[in-house]
Amino acid sequence: MTEKELNSAFEKAFEKASNTEVQLPPDIMLHFYAYYKHATYNEALHTPSGNNIVRNAFKLNALFQIKNMSQDEAKIKYIELVNKHL
Repeated sequence: MTEKELNSAFEKAFEKASNTEVQLPPDIMLHFYAYYKHATYNEALHTPSGNNIVRNAFKLNALFQIKNMSQDEAKIKYIELVNKHL
């Protein structure tokens, strides 16, 4: 898959995920969050925002688990999650 095809598939997957009404379990939502942030954020590690300390800790843990993954790998994993769960 070319980079252009990957980016197009990722954008379509993001649109589908953004517009779904499917209620997903929190652990799956954390995977969506981590893969999306890693695929779209240019810094070494994204720091979660918000004032819920426990939720931010879970988000940060999810990001740590994929920190060695490339942005393209994160996009592929995100697309696979959308195809599997939505």
